[in-house]
Amino acid sequence: MVDAQGHSIFLYRLEWPQTRCAPPSSPLTSRSSSYNDDMILWLTISKFTFTLRLDEFTRRHLVDRVHPAPHASLRGTQTKRRTRPAVTMGDRGQTSVKNKQPAPMQITAEQILREARERQEDDNYTAPAQKITDPEELAVYRLKERKYFEDRLRMSKFAIGTWLKYAAFEEQQRDFPRARSVYERAIGVDHRNTTLWLKYAEMEMRNRHINAARNVWDRAVTLMPRVDQFWFKFIYMEEMLGNVSGARSIFDRWIEWEPDDHAWSSYVRLELRANQPDRARGVFERWVQCHNQPRSWIKWAKFEEKQAQTALARAVYERAMQELDERDHTEEFFVAFAQFEERSKEAERARVVYQYALEALPKSKVAELHKKYVQFEKQHGERKGIEEVVAAKKRFQYEEAVKADPYVYDSWFDYVKLEEEMLSDEPELEELARCRDVYERAIAFVPPAPEKRLWRRYIYLWLRYAIFEELVAKDVQRARLVLAECRRVVPHEKFTFGKLWMHAAHLEVRQLQLPAARKLLGQAIGRCPKAKLFREYIQLELQLGEVSRCRELYQRYLQWAPDNCAAWIAFAELESTLGELERARTIFGLAVQQSALDMPETLWKAYIDFEIEQGDLERARSLYRQLLDRTSHPKVSAC
Repeated sequence: MVDAQGHSIFLYRLEWPQTRCAPPSSPLTSRSSSYNDDMILWLTISKFTFTLRLDEFTRRHLVDRVHPAPHASLRGTQTKRRTRPAVTMGDRGQTSVKNKQPAPMQITAEQILREARERQEDDNYTAPAQKITDPEELAVYRLKERKYFEDRLRMSKFAIGTWLKYAAFEEQQRDFPRARSVYERAIGVDHRNTTLWLKYAEMEMRNRHINAARNVWDRAVTLMPRVDQFWFKFIYMEEMLGNVSGARSIFDRWIEWEPDDHAWSSYVRLELRANQPDRARGVFERWVQCHNQPRSWIKWAKFEEKQAQTALARAVYERAMQELDERDHTEEFFVAFAQFEERSKEAERARVVYQYALEALPKSKVAELHKKYVQFEKQHGERKGIEEVVAAKKRFQYEEAVKADPYVYDSWFDYVKLEEEMLSDEPELEELARCRDVYERAIAFVPPAPEKRLWRRYIYLWLRYAIFEELVAKDVQRARLVLAECRRVVPHEKFTFGKLWMHAAHLEVRQLQLPAARKLLGQAIGRCPKAKLFREYIQLELQLGEVSRCRELYQRYLQWAPDNCAAWIAFAELESTLGELERARTIFGLAVQQSALDMPETLWKAYIDFEIEQGDLERARSLYRQLLDRTSHPKVSAC
């Protein structure tokens, strides 16, 4: 191939040896000193080729390698050898390459990189240790290291890690003025870096330069008073030196900035280690003035309790209830107060605290308080008290449930069941009022749409309410009012509930008010007739022995639903039971003549069974013939 400048280009795969240099027999190494000036080696990595550009001399050498000279024994013979035309330096542009095919062996960039990686030196190589034997070598070593650090800092002066290494090196050389100079220069670069100040002060402390360390800490806390670590280390150093008054003064400086609870609790512990409980109480006094929060008062009360000062601890809790805002009366505070009274063997005081907290706090924020109160009553209370606590907890759960979705009537059922179970044998007005309140709240949530499937559970709330008034509260008049209000709420023009009318009628029957019961049932049949209402009304009159009323009701029933076979059969069976066989036979005859029936097969079977029961087989055969004339059903033919 010929490039754009007219130079010949050969593709040649280099066979690199396992060592870092080529073998002596390689043409690129055996005589490299004689033709380095004549060879230009360009390595170009393209997509998948490694191109080696050589000059004319190198090409001739490669040709000689591919076509070696004949053996000495054959030198005298004539051999035909292919030779290339001589090409001088001036006629490179006129050289033509006959074979333009790529070399059979190509080398890829991936292979070059992989072989280079394989031939790298071991990464675990460590330089040998340098031993310094005289002051001159030490001076040279120090100069070298300092020059290295200074050059690094000149390139990037904001690299704090380099400053720290530089200062550590000077400290290692025990040249503390230079180390301080490095730290000061670093602080001039970044004075807000906390690590820099910490390392600076620790260097002074480590080498017992106490006054210098105090100076560094003082500068640090003055410059960055919100960094708690500076204050803690400064105080720790003074305490370790036995300078308690100095540590106390540092705490006094710190609390002027109103730090968080860690600073105050550390100050208290310092006074306790110094055996100064009175000073610790003074710290607590300043603490609650700075942070008027429940946790501060609780820690103060626990401190007094540990000091065996029960009266002072109780006084702290009572003072906290007076000085804290209403929004700061938290569940945590009341639990701590009640548990303190419990530990002090004051069960009644603890019970009062629990009850006050349950009344004062919102219901949504007393879950843990309820739990603690239940445990307390199980340990110290009576059966009734325990039941009250459990009921209160369940009330809270039901309140949350009905608040989430008031139209889930099962939650209301559970709620009213709980209230009814908590009633005593002779319930008081307060207990009855609580039950009525739950019932009233439940029935206030009328279903949002006039669809019967939405009203089925709702109606049972009304019925249960009426039963409660009648049987538990013994207030019949109120039960009548409840049922009347329920009848007013139900949209009877779209649907009705037979059980509602029957429950009201049975209430009147139990009160021996038969006219009122008949009036209710008659109103139900006239306003919204249903098969169930007719059946229940007839059954009621039958129980009362009013046969004529039963016949009238059956007549109205059949006028309303002439296709109801069950009504025809029941009417006929009534007459048969009364011994009125002709009436029964007439009723059956009228029934089978109806043009539309819902279940004609049951009617015909009842008619035929009636005749067979009476022993009139001829009438039964006649009925079968009539039935066969009307239908060709195989079961009828089989009969």
